[in-house]
Amino acid sequence: MIQLLQTSWEDRFRICLSLVRLLHYLAHSPLGSVTLLDFRPRQFVIVDGELKVTDLDDASVEESSCTSNSDCFMEFPARNFTLPCSVEGRCQSMNEKRNLYNAYRFFFTYLLPHSAPSSLRPLLDKIVNATGELHWGIDETAAQLERVLNLYKSGEYLQNTTRVPKAEYRRVPEAFIPDENYRCWPSYHHKGCLLSVFDVNEAIEICDSYSQCKAFVLTNQTTWTGRQLVFFKMASNHIVPDPDKITYVKVTD
Repeated sequence: MIQLLQTSWEDRFRICLSLVRLLHYLAHSPLGSVTLLDFRPRQFVIVDGELKVTDLDDASVEESSCTSNSDCFMEFPARNFTLPCSVEGRCQSMNEKRNLYNAYRFFFTYLLPHSAPSSLRPLLDKIVNATGELHWGIDETAAQLERVLNLYKSGEYLQNTTRVPKAEYRRVPEAFIPDENYRCWPSYHHKGCLLSVFDVNEAIEICDSYSQCKAFVLTNQTTWTGRQLVFFKMASNHIVPDPDKITYVKVTD
């Protein structure tokens, strides 16, 4: 979990999104609603950035039987829940809700809000709070996370941010700055500041927000959401030709 917290928010969001998609499938599986009775991080692996469950020994499709609501008691270390008992004598959505609360306490609370884009924080906090209180089922949780994905991929989340006056930048096509790195966190590169951006305007805003940033380089690499990876630099003294990159140099502060 410590290693995951050191990765970018975009990668941590992908883990949570893949987990919710998995839990949505388990809630609507051909076998019925499947619960993971031994739900812990060690039961999962990350494959190509997405979470996969590896241990199904303790999976169950049996919804607990009941005669009253008091029979539908779910106990967790931090808090407890009582779910309604249906007329058929089964605890309503207990398998789904058990999975969802475990996802909240082991993953969402650590990975979702931390260093997220500021304009997405209210929605992410709402998702974390709603799952932590079990106000939502898996269908609503999945729909809200897909909404976050759409806002992030489309760049709509940038429309909710306050645009500050920008410095001027000079565009240098087919150019790269090999050195002049500084570290930022979280970064896709451990020795430099490599971040993903929706467009050049977002790259300019990021550079303006770092006092040491004097230039940035657009690469031809993208993340899983299609966002462009950008190197942020603290100087532009040594620019070299590179047909796959575009450099922007700050000319005024």
